[in-house]
Amino acid sequence: MDSAPDRTLSTTPVGADLRVCPLPNAETQLVGVLGYPVRHSLSPIMHNAAFRHLGLNWVYLAFEVPPESLPDALRGMRALGIRGLNLTIPHKEAAVALVDALTPAAQAIGAVNTLYWREGQLIGDNTDAEGFLRALQAAGWQPGEPALVLGAGGSARAVVYALKKVGCRVVIANRTLARAQQLQRAFGAEQSLPLESQALRPLMPALQLIVNCTSLGMEPDSEAMPPVPLDALPTEAWVCDLVYRPVQTRLLQAAHQLGLRTVDGLGMLVHQGALAFERWTGQPAPLEVMDKAIRESPIH
Repeated sequence: MDSAPDRTLSTTPVGADLRVCPLPNAETQLVGVLGYPVRHSLSPIMHNAAFRHLGLNWVYLAFEVPPESLPDALRGMRALGIRGLNLTIPHKEAAVALVDALTPAAQAIGAVNTLYWREGQLIGDNTDAEGFLRALQAAGWQPGEPALVLGAGGSARAVVYALKKVGCRVVIANRTLARAQQLQRAFGAEQSLPLESQALRPLMPALQLIVNCTSLGMEPDSEAMPPVPLDALPTEAWVCDLVYRPVQTRLLQAAHQLGLRTVDGLGMLVHQGALAFERWTGQPAPLEVMDKAIRESPIH
């Protein structure tokens, strides 16, 4: 293949001095995200801002891949030399069987959200758990009294794993109680309950943290919120919502009105993305640049 013409694009990256970055050419390194659907993803915005900021000839794209096509997509990654991928719904658990090796976090959680190469092997990693902890700690949270995790899906698995890792006692609430009980057994959580206000109210005064890992409140159903009696929480409690569309969900708005401390879903998105960025490039991720790019994006 002939080399592309030597053209450059002068850009002003978010939070950076003026840089000159090459247009995509024969030397461009490709990374991206696979999901279904995936057009809502903000990951291309934050990663491409980071590449521009550091002057890297890399590009991050979103690929809409239906579940049955995931094995073909990963074969394509191997054949084309794609440097790394993120995986989102519904691919995180299916990818476990399609990589050469798993990191300890991915193996323990049973889900993969980041793929990268190590000594010729395709490694499946999970940066959700560490990204979640870093987002909370950046906001000022410290491990303490019991935490309540809402939901029992892939993100809930990562959150429960992370909280148990730092010594928290964890209670899981889910609309389907059997799934909460299954997650409780898998990670040694202390209790599982139905996701119902009446069932949760006696627990509230002892909690330090609530984390919403369900889709309740996500666009287009942004008026919904989990049935949690926030008014029964202690005033120093934290409420975290992994939903980031909208950023200020009904749950976070209600918590804020009660004077509770809140953490929105963009924090975890940025921190898990920064960890993936470092796996791929071997360079420290420009966190402030990535965060600002997302928060100033006209589409979130």
